Amino acid sequence: MSRHFRPTIDAPVIKLFVLETDETAPEQESFAEILHNHMSKAGASHHPPLGIETEQELVVPELGGRVPKYEEFEGYDGLLITGSRYDAHGDDQWIMDLLDLLRELWKRRPAFCFTGVCFGCQLLARLLGAKIGPAPSGDWELAHSKINLSPVGQRLFRTKKPEIFLHQMHADQVKEMPGPETADGLLKPDTEVQCWGSSEHTPIQGLYIPSRLFTTQAHLAFDEDMVRRQIEMRVESGGIQDLAHADQARETAHLEHDGDKVAAAILRVFQFDNDGVAYEEDIPTKP
Repeated sequence: MSRHFRPTIDAPVIKLFVLETDETAPEQESFAEILHNHMSKAGASHHPPLGIETEQELVVPELGGRVPKYEEFEGYDGLLITGSRYDAHGDDQWIMDLLDLLRELWKRRPAFCFTGVCFGCQLLARLLGAKIGPAPSGDWELAHSKINLSPVGQRLFRTKKPEIFLHQMHADQVKEMPGPETADGLLKPDTEVQCWGSSEHTPIQGLYIPSRLFTTQAHLAFDEDMVRRQIEMRVESGGIQDLAHADQARETAHLEHDGDKVAAAILRVFQFDNDGVAYEEDIPTKP
């Protein structure tokens, strides 16, 4: 159940294998298509411009998907794992198979890049030995949320501002930072895994290893319609039971967010910009 999305511009190409871990609502585009369009815009703004080519593979068997084989990633520069209704700390067979695949890719492809959103963020942290599970507060982080940036985050997103704003849709979280001591040989002893941001609900909003790993707990490509529909689906399924919290979150769905900065940061894991601009505030304002 795979789909292929080709570059929209004539430029050097980043080939990204998107592992879809859930389906969107029937009336909406797939997670992979939404991410392809979002990343393509970031690629067009990159210096020099980059074309984005993606292969989509749904990996959940009960939804008609399958976990691909190691050999199918030949020729790809990296992967992106989407968000999901499923628990990244679960022991479903497809999750265990996916972890085995990720472990093999990590060991055998030292130049391969790993990126993940929400469920994908948590699963990659689990791969490196971090504990993941429900937030201690027991509630959800929903819709438009402020994320406080670490110095690493400010460099990644090229901003001097202390925070960015992104849409959230999760109750689970990465509960501790992974590192060489937790990664069962996947990380060299001198590897530093860095946290780029935190929020009141979720202290670890994303992980970063230069030229290797970037994860984000928040959804960089969600728009207002997607946020509202995803909240509605989780209320209907019983996942979200605090209806007042859900209603308040819906009211923030229209607010602008910084998903473009996150997409640009993901591309810098694959290839650094060479425009010489360190921070967006240093870019001269056009008259």
